[in-house]
Amino acid sequence: MGTVTIGVSIAVPEPHGSLLQERRAGFGDAAAHGIPTHVTLLPPTEVDAADLPAVDAHLTGVAEAGRPFPMRLSGTGTFRPLSPVVYVRVVEGAESCAWLQQRVRDSSGPMARELLFPYHPHVTVAHGIDEAAMDRAFAELAGFEAEWPCTGFALYEQGPDAVWRKLREYTFGGPVVPPQALRGVGRSPVS
Repeated sequence: MGTVTIGVSIAVPEPHGSLLQERRAGFGDAAAHGIPTHVTLLPPTEVDAADLPAVDAHLTGVAEAGRPFPMRLSGTGTFRPLSPVVYVRVVEGAESCAWLQQRVRDSSGPMARELLFPYHPHVTVAHGIDEAAMDRAFAELAGFEAEWPCTGFALYEQGPDAVWRKLREYTFGGPVVPPQALRGVGRSPVS
């Protein structure tokens, strides 16, 4: 059966997702249209295609243990000079994203892996482009704001054409809670 490259992420909903994807393309990032706008929970990871049912079962369990939480994006940041990335910051929901990514990458699960860098939830808006375009992305999106109730995540597969396609969505097991009800409450998605 061979191997497939998968990733797990939280989609940035419309109209924000398309807007950020178009801006990313406008900054000259050639990969923009092949990558849905997202917050990564599992970076690109190669797995045996035969393991996809185990991946699905594992992610179903992670989702069942999760609870909806508020997500808010605001302003920009960068990983330069360590990595050529400009991103929109996750200013609310970061702790819940960290909780989820730890469970997705659980050492006993089918997607166990070490990360190259410490986990830092973000939405990439420029990657691997020239410095002037990176500076433009950083400045032009500094005032960007978006918020929504995060109710789940999705599994994606990268095709031979380098385009990421959604395989399945996973909805959290708990009830949907409006973001304003969670302000000031503990951020753990299982509380």
